Amino acid sequence: MAEPIVRNGDEIEYETVGAAEGMAKGVLIGDEQGAPNFAIRRFTLESGAEVPEHTNEVEHEQYVLEGEYTVGIEDEEYEVSAGDSLLIPAGVVHWYRNEGDESGAFLCAVPNGDDEINLV
Repeated sequence: MAEPIVRNGDEIEYETVGAAEGMAKGVLIGDEQGAPNFAIRRFTLESGAEVPEHTNEVEHEQYVLEGEYTVGIEDEEYEVSAGDSLLIPAGVVHWYRNEGDESGAFLCAVPNGDDEINLV
């Protein structure tokens, strides 16, 4: 049985996402903290950020926290803003673009384990 975990927001370290200009990721809770099944991550998208087309090995559930930005999923474009949620199935091509003046941020829940990113 897993132990309860409480993390202060000041403990979260953000790192730049390699192929994504203007995107940073912080793992809020994940396997390194002892979560048995899922990880919750927080991403930020700076104004002008662009994340190229890619796929992931695992599904993504996302919840938009702030800002307005565009998410491309397969051949469709979606304008999302705070309060919106998304399901991006494993293996589906997707991308992000923030053309607004404000930064965007979203939570992303994924199963623990390898989440290989493949640029398209």
